[in-house]
Amino acid sequence: MLKGLYTAYTGMLNEQNRMDIMTNNLANANTIGFKKEGATSQSFDEVLAYKIKDTSEAGNLPQKLGNMSLGVKIGENYVDYSEGGIKETGNVLDLAISGNGFFTVEYTNKAGETSTMYTRDGNFTMNAQGYLVTQDGDYVLGERGRRIKLNTAEDISIDRDGNIYQAGANVGTLQITDFEDYNYLERYGENYFQTVEGAEEMDSEAEIHSGYLEMANISVVTEMVNMITIQRQYEANQKLITTYDSTLENAVNQTGRI
Repeated sequence: MLKGLYTAYTGMLNEQNRMDIMTNNLANANTIGFKKEGATSQSFDEVLAYKIKDTSEAGNLPQKLGNMSLGVKIGENYVDYSEGGIKETGNVLDLAISGNGFFTVEYTNKAGETSTMYTRDGNFTMNAQGYLVTQDGDYVLGERGRRIKLNTAEDISIDRDGNIYQAGANVGTLQITDFEDYNYLERYGENYFQTVEGAEEMDSEAEIHSGYLEMANISVVTEMVNMITIQRQYEANQKLITTYDSTLENAVNQTGRI
């Protein structure tokens, strides 16, 4: 009978994990370029199997392999890389990517260490030195990983291929990076991604839209409906534990009277 308590308990933990992810998605509903996350679950921690006809064992008896873990196990989280809606801003340095790929950014942490990050957040600006940077001051990289230097006194135009023009001359080209398998990317912060070992870059055929921003790929209504579903499933597991507790209490008290 105690197995039911453990099963309901693991179900509650799983729903709590799903709720944490869902609330994080809702908190970033207005974050530019944010990609929502989801959660998976598994039925058993290990697989239970039997060796039916193993002549290597004495007596040719079935042998159990592994241990059975009742209830639900929290699986891996995943990122939904689908495109979000496009919002027009009219600012030439606001950029949105249509298709697969990421802007390439030179990120500097609090310790002063630099690394290459990737993002769909194209809310860029120009710093006092004329470099194209993110809102946090990280340098946006162009071809060959170079910083993009602009003339603060000249008008700017950016075409669909990411070429940046000032006074009719090409002053830089945005480096749009794509990957063969997004499973080799991991989230860093709200809307940065970094590569892990095994990531392989590939050419991107994405188009750049100047004066637009890609919003988060989240439907607030859908997320709210999912939250209600998660809450009801959590409450169902709670009621199951309460029922088991009441049954055990009655069993113990009745046995004692007998």
